[in-house]
Amino acid sequence: MSMLKAAQLSPEDEVLEIGPGLGVLTSELCSRAKKVVAVEKDRQLIPILEDLTRDFKNICILESDVLKLDMEELRESHFEGNFKVVANLPYYITSPILMKIIENRHLIPMAVLMVQKEVAQRLTASPGTKEYGILTIAVNMYADVKMVCTIGKEAFLPPPKVKSAVVQIVLRQEPREQVEDEAFFFKVVEAAFGERRKTLRNSLSRRLNISGIDTEAIDKALEVTGIDPMRRGETLSIKEFAKLTEELHKFI
Repeated sequence: MSMLKAAQLSPEDEVLEIGPGLGVLTSELCSRAKKVVAVEKDRQLIPILEDLTRDFKNICILESDVLKLDMEELRESHFEGNFKVVANLPYYITSPILMKIIENRHLIPMAVLMVQKEVAQRLTASPGTKEYGILTIAVNMYADVKMVCTIGKEAFLPPPKVKSAVVQIVLRQEPREQVEDEAFFFKVVEAAFGERRKTLRNSLSRRLNISGIDTEAIDKALEVTGIDPMRRGETLSIKEFAKLTEELHKFI
């Protein structure tokens, strides 16, 4: 199975499985990892999971909403050390779970996730493509992302309306680009993507409502960084956004 191969599990690895469902992946994880903690929100599935994994001594099934879990507490109470995440994510909560993984990257060295194909394309997109956006930058600032494979609708029962893909996310302890103020960095990114058809200069002028940063400051920062003000925000790389952010930050 592609997810198992991408997770590169060793007998010493501990794994958090999010949304095990009917446990198709769970038993395979149990046979490969030191410990598996499976977090399932649907109470009705718990007895099925318990029955399926009854022969394994290295599993803990938690009935909980993973978005409400404190990852630090989870590590303290259920793991010996850091843990990998393996999950077939419900599509409607993909982005919040991705952000939760990024925020807890000091605990999670790697995540292997099955997501909607369109999300996988956004996570691995290059600047200038229609898939490239805020999510691309938010994840790639703190991780190296690789699309492992795509999975057709026919692989599921019942078949979903969309195609899926498996992504491998290797977390970085340090951001890809060093910036003085990460919160400000993302405000600049959000402003730049706020109006995709407008020039970078116009988008920032209209949407970056921060004291000290006016059109003159934006023009100056673009000039210093050598970024053409007529470019669109979605053409900038993370490195370019970092340079621009550092220049704009001087005006605050």
